[in-house]
Amino acid sequence: MSFVSERARWDTRFGKDEYHFGTEPNHFVAAQAHLLKPGMSALSVADGEGRNSVWLAQQGLRVTAFDFSPVGVAKARRLAAEKGVEVEYHEANIDDWDWDARQYDLVAAIFIQFMGPQERGRAFAGMLRSLAPGGILVLQGYGPKQLEYGTGGPKQLENLYTGQLLREAFASLEILHLHEHDETIAEGDAHCGLSALIDLVARKP
Repeated sequence: MSFVSERARWDTRFGKDEYHFGTEPNHFVAAQAHLLKPGMSALSVADGEGRNSVWLAQQGLRVTAFDFSPVGVAKARRLAAEKGVEVEYHEANIDDWDWDARQYDLVAAIFIQFMGPQERGRAFAGMLRSLAPGGILVLQGYGPKQLEYGTGGPKQLENLYTGQLLREAFASLEILHLHEHDETIAEGDAHCGLSALIDLVARKP
C-alpha cells in the first residue's frame, strides 16, 4: 500500500466524531506512572488521536508527539485542549521523523505495527538514538498469536513482535520488564477482546 493510500485509510478511521482507540491512555502506559516525574521530557511515537500524549502531559511531562495522519493530529490537539494540557504536536511520517533532533527521558511506542521489518528496524534504531542517557522506553504490541484472535492489529506475521525480536533490537538497553501474555483489552472500537500482547520497559544506560 502506498504512503498516500495508507494515510488516507487512517484519515478515514480517525475521521469519525468518536475516538477510534478511545480517549483513555493505553493501560500499559498508565501502569508505568511510577517511573514518571513532572518535568520529564517524553516522545509519543505514531500518537494517533492523542490518548497517550495527553495522559503523559497530565502527569506533568513535557510531551512531543507525532503522527502521519493530519486528521489524527487535529483530534489530538482537540483532546489536549479539552483536557487543559499542552503537547507539542507534529504531522510526520515515522520514516521521516528526525530522531536526532533531541533526546527524551521517555519514549512511548504503543501498537506501531503498521511497519514491515525494514522500516521497523529504522524506527527502532531511531528510538534508541532519541533516548537520553537513563531514558526509558515503553513499548507494547501484538505477538504472533494475535493473528488467531483477530481482535486488532496487523494481518501480516512479519509486523508482529516476539520476545527474541525485542531483545535483539534493544540489546543495548537494560531490560526492566519484558512480558508476553494474553489479556482482554477494550480500547475504543479498534482494540477489543482477547489479545496476544507483548510489553517492554527498558532503560538506556
